[in-house]
Amino acid sequence: MTTETPRAADTTARTGEHPPDYVWSAVHDAPTHELFPGIRLRPLWSGESGAKAQVLEMDPHTCWDGIDVHEPGPEEVFVVSGVFNDGERDYPAGSFIHAPAGSSHIPQTTTGCTLFVFYPDS
Repeated sequence: MTTETPRAADTTARTGEHPPDYVWSAVHDAPTHELFPGIRLRPLWSGESGAKAQVLEMDPHTCWDGIDVHEPGPEEVFVVSGVFNDGERDYPAGSFIHAPAGSSHIPQTTTGCTLFVFYPDS
């Protein structure tokens, strides 16, 4: 029988301790910024190099005002609930969307939706 020494990550998981830079937040505690009528942004985390994690809530029958252009970097979207439309097609809950840098779309929804949006380091 071989006995292995647990890696640091394994020990951390068992003890419930986290590294000093470990960050968590709850959506209901995040400040709400109304971007457009019926479209709210809740920032969850911002990294030192420009990365951001946020939740976007869109009420039924709302549409982004203008075109959302992804500059300087890409946008990663996970549809948490509802149905999101990018101006061309519907993405139901559980969908993942990678929008490369320089791409654009017109975010909208008929049903309402909640999105987890991540911007990697720019």
